[in-house]
Amino acid sequence: MTKQNKTWALMAVAGVLALTACSSTGTSKDKATADPKPTASAPAAPASSPAAQTTSEAPKQPSGIPSPDKAQTVALVAALKAVDPALAAKEDKAVDRARNICQEIKSGKDAATVEKNAAARFTGGSVTVTPEQATAIVAAVKGSFCS
Repeated sequence: MTKQNKTWALMAVAGVLALTACSSTGTSKDKATADPKPTASAPAAPASSPAAQTTSEAPKQPSGIPSPDKAQTVALVAALKAVDPALAAKEDKAVDRARNICQEIKSGKDAATVEKNAAARFTGGSVTVTPEQATAIVAAVKGSFCS
């Protein structure tokens, strides 16, 4: 190997070492104590175990929207089906809509607004809610869980 080739080889090695040193963000002590990073061959561990989650997480705050219990849900769905069976075709959606109506009632909105919004919430697909049905829907919500 000629002197010129040795110089180029040393410069190349020095360049690689310099680039490696530049990409380092800490000292060797930092690297020794840093948390290991997951690799492609080792899956990342979950952030915390289920047991840790139950003890360290704050309890979820209620949404503030009243929610019917099981018996109240049965009564609500029956009352909605009495108005129009299609209103409770999807019970989970019907309960969500009823909860929103209850929130409006609890927030003090006037009856006409609550009924208008009830009609809008339950109208869709093959269902068109009349003003009379909207009044009955609000009555069903009040009578089942939102008093």
